[in-house]
Amino acid sequence: MSPDEIFANIREVLEEALGVDEDEVTSEAKLVSDLGAESIDFLDIQFRLEKTFSTDGHSFKIEQGELFPENLMDNAEWVQDDKFTDAGMTMLRERMPHLNLEAFESDRSLAGVADLITVHSLVLFVQGKLNNEATPA
Repeated sequence: MSPDEIFANIREVLEEALGVDEDEVTSEAKLVSDLGAESIDFLDIQFRLEKTFSTDGHSFKIEQGELFPENLMDNAEWVQDDKFTDAGMTMLRERMPHLNLEAFESDRSLAGVADLITVHSLVLFVQGKLNNEATPA
């Protein structure tokens, strides 16, 4: 599936899940600040992505915490004083390679994590997951 096809499917998912217009769902759009997603919406988006990208022969399954960061405050090694530590940044890079952390490196605020999740990061996530699942082990 091409990135453009993935984007088109993700745009439909976000239009349905968030009630936004097609022209609002741009590649750069941030799910929370631009499209109005709330924490409850992330479960719906995850469910819709699984449904959209599953085929008759293969289930597209997203593990808990794989797409959207969860329980970050539970680990003092990752977050201190509402900012990500070096260990926290390493964890984000390893667990969420679909996020662009370049600009976030100087801020590192826990509140800023929500703005890392863009439509483009969803495309990268789905593309990577589809490519990994298509590769035989």
